[in-house]
Amino acid sequence: MRTKVFSIEGQSIKEIDLADGVFGIKVSEGAIYHALRNELANRRQGTASTKTRKEIHGSNQKPWRQKGTGRARAGDKKSPLWVGGGTVFGPKPRDYSYKMPRKLKQLAMKSLLSLKLKEEKLQVVEDIALESGKTKDLVRMIQKLAKMEKTVIILNTDDKMMKRAGANVPWLTLLQFNKLRAHELFYSQHVLLCEQAATSLNTFFGEKK
Repeated sequence: MRTKVFSIEGQSIKEIDLADGVFGIKVSEGAIYHALRNELANRRQGTASTKTRKEIHGSNQKPWRQKGTGRARAGDKKSPLWVGGGTVFGPKPRDYSYKMPRKLKQLAMKSLLSLKLKEEKLQVVEDIALESGKTKDLVRMIQKLAKMEKTVIILNTDDKMMKRAGANVPWLTLLQFNKLRAHELFYSQHVLLCEQAATSLNTFFGEKK
């Protein structure tokens, strides 16, 4: 498919070919769901922890004799039945992360790119270069395209000056074409795809035997 390439001022300057197998596929909602779930699981710290009865600090002495008091029998004050006692089957530190199948992850990214293009939220723009590395220069450069809403810029290379400039903009995320993240793409209002990154995506997500 062919689509327009926009300048920083928001004007159409030429057209570019986008691979149908990357930007024009049938959107797989299941793949997108699994990609989002995988990213959120990998972000979890997994530091929640509770103490069992053997880890509670306290005496092991029997609080009263077994029979004759009229009370229920009790072994010690660290019993899970008592206030301040141990927890039964409570959470312990664990690793929630897991690896997602490569083909499923690729399907999710292609589905997201196709979805954003179908919703007219993805624009191919001329390659952006920022030598100053200043936040105000970057915001001024993209404000006509991004409109100060949640925006993702997909770069062709790991541009350190661009990333430094965008680090202080809460509504802006910069991603490299081969390191896309489902969460940022799915919730973005605008996706600005640099021209060279579009060409790289055509081959990067191409069919591999």
